[in-house]
Amino acid sequence: MDAKTILNKVQQHTPAILGSRNFTKFSILLPLIQKDNETHVLFEVRSRQLRRQPGDICFPGGKIDRQDTSEEAAALRETREELGIEEVDISDIFPLDYMVSPFGMIVYPYAGCIDNLESIKLNLAEVEDYFTVPLSFFMENEPQIHKVDFEAKPGEDFPFDLIVGGEDYDWRTRQIDEYFYLYEDKVIWGLTGKILAHFVEMVR
Repeated sequence: MDAKTILNKVQQHTPAILGSRNFTKFSILLPLIQKDNETHVLFEVRSRQLRRQPGDICFPGGKIDRQDTSEEAAALRETREELGIEEVDISDIFPLDYMVSPFGMIVYPYAGCIDNLESIKLNLAEVEDYFTVPLSFFMENEPQIHKVDFEAKPGEDFPFDLIVGGEDYDWRTRQIDEYFYLYEDKVIWGLTGKILAHFVEMVR
C-alpha cells in the first residue's frame, strides 16, 4: 500500500479518544429546581440494595444503552426512570465537560431544569431518597480536596527484560483529586463532587 492510499484512509478518520471504543460510557444529569425562591441542586441517594455504591449520593444517570440516540438522550432516559418523571418535566438541557476516568470510563454530564418537583415518584429499586441543596451553598463553600494515589503493579508475567530498567523501571504514580462537599449530614463526593465543582466553576 503506497503512502497516498494510507493517508487517504487517515484523512477519512474522525478523531476520538484513543481506545475509547472499549470504554464504558455513562451519562448523568445535574438537575436544577426552583425552591423557596432560589435555585437548588437535586441529588439522589442510591438504594442500599444495589451492588455498586449502595447508599452513595449521586446525580440521576447511568450507562448509555444501544437504543439511546445520543449521550443527552441517555441522561434524560435515566433521569425519567429513576425519578419517575415525564420528559416534559425536564427542560433547558446543556452539556458540561465530559470526563475520562482512569478506570476505563467516559462520563457525559448535562445540566438541566426539573420543572415539577411534585411529579417525582422514585424508582425504589435504584433510588432510596432524594434531597436538594441551595446552589448558593456551593457557590459560597469550597470543596475539600484530598489526593488518592494509584501505584502501578505489573503482573507476574510482565516482560521486564523487554524494557529499559527492567524490574527497577521507575513507574509513575497516578494521583487523582477527590472532591468533598459536606452539607448538614450529607457527604457529596467522588465523581458527583467533581462534576459539581466543575459546574460551580462554570457559573461563577
